[in-house]
Amino acid sequence: MTSKLYMVSLGPGDVELLTLKALNAFKDCDAICVPTKSEDNSFTKSISFKIVSQALELLEVEKKIIPVYSPMHFLEEDWDNEAKVILDTLKENNKVCFVTLGDAGVYSSIYYLLDRIKESDEQLYKNSEVIAGVTSFSAGSAQAKKALCLGDEQLIIKPINPRKDIRTTEILMRPKIGMDTTELGEGDFYTFENMYLKDEKITPSKISKVRKYMTLFINFAKRD
Repeated sequence: MTSKLYMVSLGPGDVELLTLKALNAFKDCDAICVPTKSEDNSFTKSISFKIVSQALELLEVEKKIIPVYSPMHFLEEDWDNEAKVILDTLKENNKVCFVTLGDAGVYSSIYYLLDRIKESDEQLYKNSEVIAGVTSFSAGSAQAKKALCLGDEQLIIKPINPRKDIRTTEILMRPKIGMDTTELGEGDFYTFENMYLKDEKITPSKISKVRKYMTLFINFAKRD
């Protein structure tokens, strides 16, 4: 039987901000790997554990909870150890969730872990699924009842204390149908058309001309 790995975004802290996809992953899995900063693998101060526990209570299901020591030191060996816990859990369980606060795509460890999982088991990587979540800044915007961007305004997300030179990912939205995309420049582009709709199309490059209103371009930061 093929193993399945769900990388689940938990949102900013409120269990009610979990997505249906996240809840369905919890129902489907055999075990949930939950990060903890405590060396003794306890969950006393873990917000992630609190959210997962509340979600399982709402779903009225029980799942094995596997602690993953995550000291947040941004060290290669820590990510190696975390990936090993996930892979070891998948040896004993067919479907496993790993959880992260906020959204997996924004300052999360998930992609460091997926890189290691890909090196260890290409098929498992292909069969993994990343589940998006609500970001802290989206939740903050809603709480304040103030828009993050209106009209032609830009939204900038940046680290306050960067540890090295800053690379930039560009999110390009609201194109006009028929627009020639040459002016967007070059880079590691992906094009998302009608995302999550029946005629969804994801192209791992920049399409030359905009065909649909619901088109999103992401020019990913160049990484080693």
